[in-house]
Amino acid sequence: MHFFPHRHAADLSLETDESQSSASTTLSGARKRTHVRFVVLALLAICTMINYLDRTVLGIAAPAMTKDLGIGAAVMGVVFSAFSWTYALVQVPGGVFLDRFGSKVTYFLALTFWSFFTLLQGFAVGLKSLLLFRFGLGISEAPCFPTNSRVVATWFPQQERARATGIYTVGEYLGLACFAPSIFWLVATFGWRAPFFVVGAVGIVFAIVWWLVYREPHHSRRVNRAELDYIAEGGGLEPPGGRETLKFSWANVGKLMRLRQISGACLGQFAGNTTLVFFLTWFPTYLATERHMGWLKVGFFAIMPFLAAAVGVMFGGWVSDVLLKRTGSANIARKLPIIVGLLGASTIIAANYVQSDTTVIAILSVAFFGQGMVGLGWTLISDIAPKNLMGLTGGLFNFCANLAGIITPLVIGFIVAATGSFFYALAYVAAAALIGALSYIFIVGDVRRVEIAE
Repeated sequence: MHFFPHRHAADLSLETDESQSSASTTLSGARKRTHVRFVVLALLAICTMINYLDRTVLGIAAPAMTKDLGIGAAVMGVVFSAFSWTYALVQVPGGVFLDRFGSKVTYFLALTFWSFFTLLQGFAVGLKSLLLFRFGLGISEAPCFPTNSRVVATWFPQQERARATGIYTVGEYLGLACFAPSIFWLVATFGWRAPFFVVGAVGIVFAIVWWLVYREPHHSRRVNRAELDYIAEGGGLEPPGGRETLKFSWANVGKLMRLRQISGACLGQFAGNTTLVFFLTWFPTYLATERHMGWLKVGFFAIMPFLAAAVGVMFGGWVSDVLLKRTGSANIARKLPIIVGLLGASTIIAANYVQSDTTVIAILSVAFFGQGMVGLGWTLISDIAPKNLMGLTGGLFNFCANLAGIITPLVIGFIVAATGSFFYALAYVAAAALIGALSYIFIVGDVRRVEIAE
């Protein structure tokens, strides 16, 4: 759907000052690139921050909510998991929708509806309505990261994609670290319903901003030919004739999963998300019950691993692009930081063998730093996904990654219930990380764009 006419280089040159009439001056101006892609990146970073805030508001509001609605802890666990079920199941349909309607429409609808379902949670009156709204939230958020990946692959040359991915991904962690205190204050001052209203309303407003600001590269009024050429030379932009997208078929799903690059990356991302889900769900309980920390101490220490993960995201993207520039090898630049990150995440098992709280937090921070580097997997998948199935590929990738959101809380809960300890739970997280590293070493193979024909 094209809302703005394509602008040619000649049109852009007419916008320069009329006094610059010489051909050499015009050509010199044309060679100076605009930086519209960074405005697009800022949009993605804010969208991702809102995405994760909307997911986690429930966790902050839960203590007051459970008392008000009469929901027990076990049932609340089901409510927490409801998001992951629909979020994972709708990854493939969300990817198909993305391939069919493009990034602008998909993100606008997703952001609008997930913000709407966040807001509706403030009106929940019991378990049924709360579950319904959580299911809706999961469905609506499903296209977020496939769209992020598609936008980065479209707007950024290969040598900048890792850092671009790191910048928008860091919103997952910084949003929680920076805005969680404000959400706690809203709950304490106005009750548990208030943060759902505020965060949901902010998301709906930003959906309008996205619709007004975002354009595909060839349809933007602000980008010049020099920037378009720079992006195209690095493998970005859509095909000149428009989106050459294959129609959805289960046969294409099978073809994708039979490619070692896709299946290996999916397994590796599942492994990385296992560590992430531990920190998003069981981490505070681990500090309080296993390490016997008071809640104030938990709140203080819990920030540190999240900050470490944010640094890991940025570091992984930076070092990947540096390696790509110096070696020219996508295999080294994309796979090596992820492998190192997964090996770092596996060190979480060392927390089983130390007594000092400070040392435990240091170990967990190293592990979460490593997990942050695994966010580079989205750059890798944007480098290898078929141009005509980028949405479907991103959906499959995110589906496999977010199976960890279903499996990990259940496995850890079973282990803790059966043993009364987190010892084997941390061992499970570490083992998953090691399997992910082995997947990138032995399964993924060459990092190159794969092709699937009709």
